[in-house]
Order: sequence, then structure tokens, then C-alpha cells
Amino acid sequence: MEKDKTDMAQQTIHVALGTRSYDIRIRRGLVNDLGVELTRLRRTGKVGVITDRHLAGHYLKPVMRVLKAAGFTVTPIILPPGEQTKTLRSIAKVMDALVDARFERSSTLLALGGGVVGDLTGFAAAIYQRGIPFVQVPTSLVAQVDSSVGGKTGVDHPKGKNLIGAFNQPKAVLIDPATLHTLPPREWVAGLAEVIKYGVIADAPFFEYLEQHMARILTLDDVVVAHIVRRSCEIKAEVVSEDEREADRRRILNFGHTIGHALESLGGYKGLIHGEAVAVGMVYEADLARHLGYCGQEVVDRLRRLVEASGLPARMPDVTFQDLWSAMQQDKKVSAGTVYCVVPESIGAVRVVALPQQETRAWFATVRRREPRVRSAVAGRRRVR
Repeated sequence: MEKDKTDMAQQTIHVALGTRSYDIRIRRGLVNDLGVELTRLRRTGKVGVITDRHLAGHYLKPVMRVLKAAGFTVTPIILPPGEQTKTLRSIAKVMDALVDARFERSSTLLALGGGVVGDLTGFAAAIYQRGIPFVQVPTSLVAQVDSSVGGKTGVDHPKGKNLIGAFNQPKAVLIDPATLHTLPPREWVAGLAEVIKYGVIADAPFFEYLEQHMARILTLDDVVVAHIVRRSCEIKAEVVSEDEREADRRRILNFGHTIGHALESLGGYKGLIHGEAVAVGMVYEADLARHLGYCGQEVVDRLRRLVEASGLPARMPDVTFQDLWSAMQQDKKVSAGTVYCVVPESIGAVRVVALPQQETRAWFATVRRREPRVRSAVAGRRRVR
């Protein structure tokens, strides 16, 4: 019971990056105290609240009210929801709004939303007047446990995900787990892919915790949700503190993303959403690791069972090897034409390897022989109920 009380209390996790260090603060109801939090961060003057239409209906008015009560001048910038918004065209719209409102270098941007809003806001903050401060207020699970932490910001290119961007650390990440209750079920489930990822790459006991508590997680049980958000942020903060710009260890955070990003791109960002694509990517990158001799079948089986238990897709969609390989070559993790991939050696331990094209082709052929094609996975999925 004491552990339960601890998980429900406010948690503060430090991301140690020298002069760019900041805290992740996790507490239910935190979204109601954003005026106090920004004042604590010594922010004054103008605040641009960037959000999407879905979140605006839930939170924009109360957030603007608490910020104005704290003395801030607030400019709302509302964008369409979805990955299709993550473009240079949207960045241009944000720039226009900031110029029109006469934002200065001392002004602040606040990202109120999921991963798309956070990535786009961070990039806008990086380039407006050569850099202004921003604060992350992530409202989706994938944003709370992954994309809001670490300073990766940017937008997509039609030929690849996150190809345009900058490293730009926020002044703080303010997480209110209560905002997860406003997520559409499909978005909530999709975020679990990133949570599962942390168990595979760095924490076998955490993976086992997910296996044991998935039923409670899916009901949005406050205690287990608080725990998985906190533990995920701890792992992300530790990895980012060691390797801010993805020169070495931070690359392990890309587990599931080599195949996952390729599937998103092949679907034109209109089929599998990010977490769903990462879930499929994790299962098949583990299966590829088994084929290449890096891990045993039990790793693949445990991972597939947990992915399926969470309600995430776990089958390769109907794509050809050539299309998949070409999409993987457009990924930003490619170096000198070589595709790199994170593969598990066991639950809790991974390594980064170069993928030999012919061996990967041979593996893909075995997948097609033993599994039915899942045509709808790239074209789009039904909403989870």
C-alpha cells in the first residue's frame, strides 16, 4: 500500500544535461496549476499555447484562464489533430501567429497535446528568432512516456518521418496523468508500445510488471498508470542524460522504430498510428534478431504475447520487401547507406546492429511463408473500443 501512495504522489525526475537540465514533474491535477508552474520557471510575458482541435475542446479555456490569472498574455494556436499536421506548412502557420502576436525571445511556447503537438512546438521554438523557451505539457501516453522527454523536435517529410528537425530541450515537462482519460481508446492503447519498449531495452522486471498488470493498465487504473509513466520517464531520462544527441546509447530508444517508421511512411501517415507501427516493429525486429542469432524464440514469444495482450497489432501488414527496405533506407538512422536496427539479446538488453540486406530479405521471405498477409494494417485500423 505504501508503494501505491508513493506512486500517486507528485514525482520529480531530473534530466541532467548541464546548462540544459530540466525536471519532469508528474502529478494528477498539474494542468490546473500551469500558471504557478510557469512562474516557478521564471517565465513572464507572452505565452503561446499550441494545441490541436481535440485537446482545445477539453483544456484550452481552463489553461488560458489559469495562465491569465498568473499574469501571462496568452495567444492560442490551434492546429488540426493527427500526424498529417506535422509538416513545414504547419510550422509556417505557427510562425505567422507568433509574428502577428509580436512574440519576443523572452516569450514562451507551451505544447499542450500529444507527440505531434510537442514535436512541432519544440521545433517552432528552436527556429523562431533563433530560439525561444518552450514547456511540454503532454496529454497522450506516448508523449508522456517518450516524445516529450529528450529534446527531439521536428516535422515529417513526405518520404520519411522526422527528417526535418532540431535537438531542443524544454524548460520543463509537466505531466498530469488525469489527461489520459480524455484520450480516444485507440490512442491510449497505441501509447503502450513505447511503455513496453522500455522493458525490452533496459528493465526486465518492468517488462514482467507489464505482463502481470496489463489488465489493470487497460482500465486506466490510477496506481498502475502512475507507475508506468514514472518508470518510463526514469528510463528515458537516464538514457538521454548519458547521450543527449544520439551518438551512442540513446540509439537503443529506437527499438521497434526502424520497421515501425517505415510502415508509417508506407501508409502515408494515414494507416497505422505511431504506437501501432512501433508495436509491429518491435515484434518483427525481435523476430529478425532471432533469425540473425541474437536472441532466442522465447524473447519473440513473450514480446508478441504482451503486445497482443495490450490490444496492439502484432502482425506484419501487406507490404513487399522492396517497399519496406526502401522506406527503411529513408530513415534518419541510416548511415553511409547502411540501415541500423536495435535488436534484443534478451528481455532487458539490446544492441544496435547493421542490417545486411540479403539476410534481411531471406528473413522477410520466412515471415511471408509462415504468416498470413494483413492487408488492413497499413490502410487503416478500426478504432479500439
